[in-house]
Amino acid sequence: MARLDRTSARARPAAPVRAVHLGLGAFHRAHQAVYTAADPDWGIAAYTFRNTELPGLLTEQEGLYSVQVRGDTAPRVEIVDSISRVHRGDDTERWLADLASPEVALVTLTITEAAYRAPDDLAGTALGRLLAGLRRRYETSRAPLSLVPCDNLPGNGAALRSALRSRAQRCGAEFRAWLDEQVSFVDTVVDRITPATTEQDRTTTARLLGLEDRAPVVTEPFGEWLLAGEFRLGRPAWERAGARFVDDLDAYEQRKLWFLNGAHSLLAYTGPALGCGTIDEAVRHPRLSEWVESWWDAAARHATLGPDDLLEYRRRLRRRFASRGLRHHLRQIAADGSQKLPARILPVLRAERRRGRLPGSAVAALAGWLLHLRTHQVRDPRAEELTALAHGPDAPRRALAALDEELAADDELVAAVEDRARELGAAR
Repeated sequence: MARLDRTSARARPAAPVRAVHLGLGAFHRAHQAVYTAADPDWGIAAYTFRNTELPGLLTEQEGLYSVQVRGDTAPRVEIVDSISRVHRGDDTERWLADLASPEVALVTLTITEAAYRAPDDLAGTALGRLLAGLRRRYETSRAPLSLVPCDNLPGNGAALRSALRSRAQRCGAEFRAWLDEQVSFVDTVVDRITPATTEQDRTTTARLLGLEDRAPVVTEPFGEWLLAGEFRLGRPAWERAGARFVDDLDAYEQRKLWFLNGAHSLLAYTGPALGCGTIDEAVRHPRLSEWVESWWDAAARHATLGPDDLLEYRRRLRRRFASRGLRHHLRQIAADGSQKLPARILPVLRAERRRGRLPGSAVAALAGWLLHLRTHQVRDPRAEELTALAHGPDAPRRALAALDEELAADDELVAAVEDRARELGAAR
């Protein structure tokens, strides 16, 4: 079988690089790169600092890869051609040259929530590399630039601005002034479920495509991209693929974080104890489904968007979660809980406690997280610390204190989490 490349796929030549992406992975390739492919004048130079194999595979395929879209009907495969170049993260000079180029108008980022809370010592971090690239741009062209973070953080553009600004204190007043005046930070809300690709997915892709793709991505039919902010040197025509540009993202950020991501975290931490391994299995479990509905009821009491919008969103989420086309593994969603739970679960929990309510769904999510720390291999920037806190005397309170000191002082909540964790542990 022939290997996928621009000749075998009869694809257009690689477009000039006008965008740079930091954090190349499955989600970027299922989301931002797909939207960018709608504009043939924009090519992406993509950098990954985690996966050392992917740059070589995609370079052999001349930046091409396929997206297998799977829902409740037969899967279909699309070839994406917006990535013009792919580089390892240690290709420092190429990275600096790309960031300095006045032809490059924007940088998109998928660096995970944890990266925005990097230590002040930025050596080897995504923020450190980004700051170095911005300094090179300032020292050379001083051209404007737009930064477009696509991670699940409330106000991710503002969060990125704050993180960079606080770490640029030693870079000189003129550089900081240029950063304030010439670099824009765009807030975004992104949504497209993208599970890890399996060998079976690769086999199916090859059968449907008729070509060997060594870097395929699997995703769902649904996708959403909302953006708010200024683009100093232009942008791709992302709206051709359905992106929407709005004035205020707060209500949409809240809806997505609480309803989709919050339910995902709830299922990721409670599902394994009840014998579930994937989202579609978990949402079909009677008890887990009840917790999800209860969670959505609690979130709706504090959400900004109106009830009609939320009811439609919930209906759509039920269908997406239950789709058997995707095998979205709970262990993948469970990673980085200490970074995700504060944005997904805790705001609703705090609001409920202020009104004297103790939502059982939020208790279940925290209890499941505690059990996860005790019984699973933990993928989290604070894994060693959290695993230690989850064992020993007063473990529920100590683990909660790592997320929120005020909630850890709530004796009723701590007791409820401990009881539910014991119950979930017995169900294993």
